[in-house]
Amino acid sequence: MPIKEEELFNIIGKNVKYYRQKYSLEKEKMTQEQLAEKLNVSTALIGNLESNKINQGISVINLYRLSQVLNVPIDNFFKLPPNYKKNDK
Repeated sequence: MPIKEEELFNIIGKNVKYYRQKYSLEKEKMTQEQLAEKLNVSTALIGNLESNKINQGISVINLYRLSQVLNVPIDNFFKLPPNYKKNDK
């Protein structure tokens, strides 16, 4: 059964937050603002993705940049993050 668009945005957003926080713990602190700077996007984009208050997509280019900056294989952003709850918004 195909995944709904809203669910996919939720999974990607949760993964952005998870991997940014993981990077902060394992390497160096990475705030939403710092991540946005490295990607050359607005802090609001990162905040919206992570909070899931707005169903906001992300371009393939920015998803690729995220994977590079956070040192995460790009396909990890499409997998269910640890402790993922379907209704967790």
